[in-house]
Amino acid sequence: MYKRFRSVKLASLKYSLLICIALLACAAQAAPELSAVTLRAKYTSLQEQLKQNQFNRPLVLDSTETPDRSNGEIYAIVDYSFANVNTGLNDPDHWCDILLLHINTKYCHALVSPSGTVLRLNIGKKTPEDLAHVARFDFNYSVVATTPEYLEIVLSAKDGPLGTSDYRILLEAVALPGAKTFLHLTYSYTMNFSAHLAIQAYLGTIGSGKVGFTVIGKQADGQTEYIGGVRGLVERNTMRYYLAIDSFLGAASAPPEAQFEKRLKSWFMAVERYPRQLHEMDQREYVEMKRAENLRQQKVY
Repeated sequence: MYKRFRSVKLASLKYSLLICIALLACAAQAAPELSAVTLRAKYTSLQEQLKQNQFNRPLVLDSTETPDRSNGEIYAIVDYSFANVNTGLNDPDHWCDILLLHINTKYCHALVSPSGTVLRLNIGKKTPEDLAHVARFDFNYSVVATTPEYLEIVLSAKDGPLGTSDYRILLEAVALPGAKTFLHLTYSYTMNFSAHLAIQAYLGTIGSGKVGFTVIGKQADGQTEYIGGVRGLVERNTMRYYLAIDSFLGAASAPPEAQFEKRLKSWFMAVERYPRQLHEMDQREYVEMKRAENLRQQKVY
């Protein structure tokens, strides 16, 4: 009797385990579909803002700031099919090509290890610099979901310089009719007390007068007043990363030998559309700096 009861109990446990595994598999399969539905719902809710905004393109930018975290967020429509977006962004080496366009990125190299893919990234000033003098980040590269109509990629770094940590770049994409794609980009990081002091020192010196994109009112002379401070900082960087993604996708149709130069020209022209927020140097300086950094990027440091 006991042996029979034990056999029945074991069979029941195995059956329950199989059910749990099946349910988990179904949940994993449903997660991307739910995310795609959620992103499409966001697209629908932003229709008016995507049509009419200060950027003169279908783009919505927002930012938030809490005592310990800053977050920038962009939603945008791009004129590239989802298949092309998926091919372009679902590749860690391509992300290094994207990130190098940012004026502060000095180096990026994708490394594959048994634990996963890491983007070794060096961030510095807006001038040529030796890698020994700039901060290094190790971003874990993770493809969270990829389906015929939805893509989600996360870059995350646990530690950063000057008391910053928990860096996160999230990219979502969903297919739209007419060979277009709806993108969602998030850029965020955490700051401790030391980081707040460092950022306030920056904002009080070389960063003074710099602003973001959120309109907060009118100045006494009638000019538009934009958000400043930490939110302005995170909005500028979020926009730079988005324009890098867009420039990369736009250059993908060019011959391989011409793509790098086309990306440089496209990114610089894009940021110069918003000189109040993003202008830092002339085109010759930018192109020469990035050409040198691209040569350095061919080696592993």
